[in-house]
Amino acid sequence: MVKAFRERLLPAAAAFRPQFVLISAGFDAHQSDPLAQLQVTEAGYATLTRIVKTIADQHADGRIVSVLEGGYHLDGLARSVEAHLRVLAGH
Repeated sequence: MVKAFRERLLPAAAAFRPQFVLISAGFDAHQSDPLAQLQVTEAGYATLTRIVKTIADQHADGRIVSVLEGGYHLDGLARSVEAHLRVLAGH
């Protein structure tokens, strides 16, 4: 997933040059989530968030909105949201 963000999303964003970035922040790809089975960890979500935050910083003067969409393993969801928010807050 990180490879796709770096190799596909970053160039697409550079070509598009968004005025703001909207994140539909779903966490059902978490390794503990029973649905997607994509095995994303909290550190993985932090990395993905950093990549998207970079897009906002480079092309949209840092304008970014994140909307929580969900996840189905509550502990994994809580840890992932925390990792996501820490990156957005600059920690």
